[in-house]
Amino acid sequence: MADVNVYTASRLSGMAASLSQLARAFSDEDETGRLSKEDAKMAMQTAAAMVCGDCGRCSLPSDSEKEDSYYLYYLLRAFEQNGKVRDEDMPRLFLETCGRRETYMCQLNRNLGRATMNLTWKNRFLESRDAVMVQFRELALILEEFSRQMEAAADVTNLWEESIKRSFRRNHIAVDNLLVLEYENKRREAYLTLHMLGGACITAKEAAGIMEKIMDGQEWRAAKDSRNVIGRQPSVIRLVEAGRYQMLYGVAWTAKDGQEISGDNYTFGQNPEGQVIMSLSDGMGSGETASKESQRVIELTEQLLETGFSVRATLKLVNTVLLLSGAEQHPATLDLCCIDLNTGVLEAIKLGAAATFIKNEDGVELLEACDVPIGILNPIEPVLLSRKLWDDNRVIMVSDGVLDGLPGDDKEEVLREFLDTQPLCPPKELAGRVLEFACSFGEEIRDDMTVLTAGIWKK
Repeated sequence: MADVNVYTASRLSGMAASLSQLARAFSDEDETGRLSKEDAKMAMQTAAAMVCGDCGRCSLPSDSEKEDSYYLYYLLRAFEQNGKVRDEDMPRLFLETCGRRETYMCQLNRNLGRATMNLTWKNRFLESRDAVMVQFRELALILEEFSRQMEAAADVTNLWEESIKRSFRRNHIAVDNLLVLEYENKRREAYLTLHMLGGACITAKEAAGIMEKIMDGQEWRAAKDSRNVIGRQPSVIRLVEAGRYQMLYGVAWTAKDGQEISGDNYTFGQNPEGQVIMSLSDGMGSGETASKESQRVIELTEQLLETGFSVRATLKLVNTVLLLSGAEQHPATLDLCCIDLNTGVLEAIKLGAAATFIKNEDGVELLEACDVPIGILNPIEPVLLSRKLWDDNRVIMVSDGVLDGLPGDDKEEVLREFLDTQPLCPPKELAGRVLEFACSFGEEIRDDMTVLTAGIWKK
């Protein structure tokens, strides 16, 4: 099995190198830009061919052919500034001698407008190409990271094989095949091929209970994708070691006055890697449109994280998807926290989101980062904030509406001082207190408000 891991890691590393090469090939293309001198020359030549004929009263066509013609640049800037070329932008000789001035000007502006439209489409294409290039790079990083994780996974089956088989046999279960892996963060998982020696059946949860007694009393559980029941036929189950910490959450929210639907959305869950995912998204504006946009961001983020993508890669991929989804943009903020239940380490990334507060025995700490919403700029380089959480700490995430409802200029400090006066109550109660505090400073709710809190405890 170890040889298979090495081979698979090598293949993934090769795929990552190929994706990086594709990204570099994309980057060799031209960059986006403005109308060029050649565009102006082509517009004037086309207008002359359609209007002037063999007229030689002015020198405008011949002057545009000169390599050092400054007038072409002036013409482009005038068109970009005013949306059209006006009579006062043309040479005096042209205005005094041209007998078809209005027709020529109309054709010139039409040609420049067509060139502008072509440039717009080209720039749009290049922006989409750049977004795909970023996606290739991110996928390459993801594969490299997964390859490194596979190489770092240690096969510790020999250390536990004898005791595992003996303990399961005592419960009338035969272990046909066994693999126990230990990862960099010391988290373990086991793949077991089992069958009952008698006529009875057991659940995967009961099998996890047997593993707990073997593995130093550490809590184990059946993976979500594992078989649930073990009978007389051999069955493969996957058992994973639960973290040393557990978390509970609470939420409190209210919609803007006059709206039935809040534009904020949130999620709280656990991925297969033993991480708790807390995310909060605030859609632009309020109501159903904002709610749909923030829900889309939350669902994409949750799906990628549950698949095993890193926090940084997830945000960059979600940003790319939103950029490629269409011309109409409805930006949304994203506040994301991932807590490793084995180590208690919190990793947070923010895009346009309000500060996150961590409450412990010593006080309240703020985590602040990027002000740009997701789906607006490409590329983005999110800043990863990391903190160690300890027993009985609280994590408080709020949407912008909560801070906007507070008095004073330094609203984060107002909320920090309020949290500092609160006891370490259950997360649900703490969320309600924060929302009530934010709503107490005005007669109406001017924006959607959401408070997502969580508490962490050592098992």
